[in-house]
Amino acid sequence: MDKFDHAIITELRANARQSVSAIAEAVSLSRSAVTERIKKLESTGVIRGYQVLLSESQKEGVSAYFEIQHQCARCSEVVPVFHAIPEVVTCRGISGDMDLLVFVQADSMRRLHEIREQLDAQPDFIKIKTHVVMSEWINNKG
Repeated sequence: MDKFDHAIITELRANARQSVSAIAEAVSLSRSAVTERIKKLESTGVIRGYQVLLSESQKEGVSAYFEIQHQCARCSEVVPVFHAIPEVVTCRGISGDMDLLVFVQADSMRRLHEIREQLDAQPDFIKIKTHVVMSEWINNKG
């Protein structure tokens, strides 16, 4: 990827629905060059897709963050637990008192509770905090 590819990606992140002409003007390339570069970025998997992001108040279901502290030597030892839960969106290692931050999107509060119980049953998990998402004020990531 060169500076033009990075510039195209920056433009798409700002507004993936803008026209190729607008992107071409912003990155100082022709429309055909931008079109070819976008196709290449898509075909090589650099751009994996486009999505619609709804505010939390418009979503069905419930989202939550789980802060998890475990007693294993490495976080990678407990990650398979999360691969087995399809509602897990992200699982990140974090600094501080807790070891992992897990983001979950479930179709109901009942299902979220089932996931929490499944996590509570893990013998290597020492502490779990659940933070239910009630609203979203800013989301600059896509």
